[in-house]
Amino acid sequence: MRLISSADPELWIPITGSLGWKGRRHRKAAIRMLMSRQTGAPNGAGRRGSGVGAWLASQAAPFAMRKADGRVLAWTWKAEPELVVAIATTQTLTPQVRMARASMPMEYDDTENFATALGVGEKLVMAVPSTPGASPFATYTWDTGTHLITLTAVCPDRERFGTLEQPLDDLARSIRIAGDETHGGPDVLRLPPA
Repeated sequence: MRLISSADPELWIPITGSLGWKGRRHRKAAIRMLMSRQTGAPNGAGRRGSGVGAWLASQAAPFAMRKADGRVLAWTWKAEPELVVAIATTQTLTPQVRMARASMPMEYDDTENFATALGVGEKLVMAVPSTPGASPFATYTWDTGTHLITLTAVCPDRERFGTLEQPLDDLARSIRIAGDETHGGPDVLRLPPA
């Protein structure tokens, strides 16, 4: 299953598919932000050497995403690439994936329905994560029956995270399965090939 998106180019810069100098600054900023949040550094300041690591990862990321062939899409905020990184993924719904979803902590049960062309999914906004030092995030998930489609957005700035909710909703609505027909609303019945 491959994903496609019609994300607003005035707001989002796609990291997926950007090679060489094109999108390099946004790729590097997104990877640096994700790496610094991984190490738990405050205010996005990573540990020593993370600049080199971000540069190396930014050079390898386009090739890794190209190899993923539409199973991964990623964006950064155009005006400020360090503000938010959004990553959409698709994975086969195996029994292990279903068990992992069922075993999520209780705070992950605070979802709301979110209808798009992919069907009715779930939206979870964690503006104040329970884990100390964790960044605010939003997760959108859709269960197609055979695959799980997830969009996760991470923002290190708690004060500005709330201003991103509408653009993130619009980004989530722009994601579709490659080859799907677009129709007027989210109530589309998808049938498997005969």
